[in-house]
Amino acid sequence: MNTGREGNWRPSASLESLRLRADLNALIRRHFADTGALEVETPILSCAGNTDPNIASFSLEFNGSVSAGARQRWLRTSPEFALKRLLAAGVGDCYELGRVFRDAEAGGRHNPEFTMLEWYRVGWDHDRLMDEVATLINAALALAGRSTEIRRSTYRQLFIETLAIDPFSADDEAVRTPLAAFRIEPTGLTRDDWLDLLMTHLIQPSFAPDSLLLLSDYPASQCALAKVRGSGVDAVAERFEVFLGPLEIANGYHELTDAVEQRQRFERDAWLRDQRGLPSPPLDERLLTAMQHGIPACAGVALGVDRLLLALLGADKMDDALAFPFARA
Repeated sequence: MNTGREGNWRPSASLESLRLRADLNALIRRHFADTGALEVETPILSCAGNTDPNIASFSLEFNGSVSAGARQRWLRTSPEFALKRLLAAGVGDCYELGRVFRDAEAGGRHNPEFTMLEWYRVGWDHDRLMDEVATLINAALALAGRSTEIRRSTYRQLFIETLAIDPFSADDEAVRTPLAAFRIEPTGLTRDDWLDLLMTHLIQPSFAPDSLLLLSDYPASQCALAKVRGSGVDAVAERFEVFLGPLEIANGYHELTDAVEQRQRFERDAWLRDQRGLPSPPLDERLLTAMQHGIPACAGVALGVDRLLLALLGADKMDDALAFPFARA
């Protein structure tokens, strides 16, 4: 396919890829229709943004009537906050299949605009939800005539088996030393950043292409919006990630439902953003109010549909899974 400027009007994905995406979307909707989850649509623009220091949000200015509310709006990085407000309102099991946006994420396996599937199961924990994620991914693989071997591991077990490092108790030097060959600039990096680098640089590349890894029980410091179990150095976040080969496909939580703790985590994120000289989007006060009202005990997960499609195609470039990637949009 012509990749010169005169060919930029053409899609980067093949017709096979476009058809497979349509089949995958249909399979997703059948799965949730069969298992009793309601499909919903939530706003793409919000007056609040994602506070996670490792995620950059796009923002824009609204020029209409001031009666519409805050002029600065943020493109969602996931539908999570709005879906949790629906859970608090009593919607029950629900999902959304739609576009999300993350600034500064462009490359072989990233696109600033991408498709996310996010869903919540009331009364479930993260272990039960992991099983459903594996079922859905295997059904998707069957569309391409493929199957996978499912493996479970805890975060601690994986690091010990792969690198002989206990990520909970090893000192900082032991965590940094295996990455010396990569000459990483250490300024501003936290311990969790170094653990993430160990994962992306040394552990993920070793995953077999046809393996499906369900990885759970992360360090409590990486809890994000998950519940924390235990205390002290052995405390774990009830969080999981799913890897199809070396590709991270999904990230899920046994959801935190405590509004006070959630505000503290948002404020901690804002402090860390300030330390790094990053802009801090406004906290989502509507989510916090919904949590005060009461979110039911639940588990939720976000799955990257474009990455899953990339795996189904057996391709390595995100452009192969997108009709028009960022450079051609």
